[in-house]
Amino acid sequence: MTGENQRSVPEPPENSEGSGETPFSFTDKRKVDPTSGEARPAEPADQTGASDDPLAALDFEPEGEAAESAEVLQAKAEAAQHLDALQRERASFTNYRNRSLRDQEAARTQGTQDVLSALLPVLDDIERAKQHAELTGPMAAIAEKLDASLAKFGIERFGAVGEEFDPTVHEALMHNVDPDVAAATVSLVVEPGYRIGDKVVRAARVGVVGPE
Repeated sequence: MTGENQRSVPEPPENSEGSGETPFSFTDKRKVDPTSGEARPAEPADQTGASDDPLAALDFEPEGEAAESAEVLQAKAEAAQHLDALQRERASFTNYRNRSLRDQEAARTQGTQDVLSALLPVLDDIERAKQHAELTGPMAAIAEKLDASLAKFGIERFGAVGEEFDPTVHEALMHNVDPDVAAATVSLVVEPGYRIGDKVVRAARVGVVGPE
């Protein structure tokens, strides 16, 4: 081969000590030797213990104070859930208790009202006997004990001569006119009224006198 046909290959520049340039170099990382075709032995691990995977360091479990903080946060979250459940149960129980008390009171009042309604004819006879002074001796004492027993259950008798007429608690059986009176008043009590608390069981049946 003649010299004209040969191509000259430029030689890499020599690294001079004073140039400050670092020569280019590379490491063959191939696992198979291209000359022999055999697998190359594995290279020893880095002495520093660093992994070739840069993300491997991100896969970790919290340790020390970080782990303790995570456990505290989880415990606080569970405690908040238990507290919320407890408060809900307490509110539900309070509502149930209040509703039960109202139902018991309503049932008690209804039972007392039923007994009073059944006793009204007897009570009216006793009142008539009082008005005619027919209750004397032991019968008068029995009538007083009966009134005391009714009072223990919140039963109140009302309706008396001279009271101002109130259509919500009085039932007018008769009405007379008197120019000397300024407002309608009760002039006669035919049958007294009875109430339990604010509930009127029977209005007082009365005679009324009023202005023209």
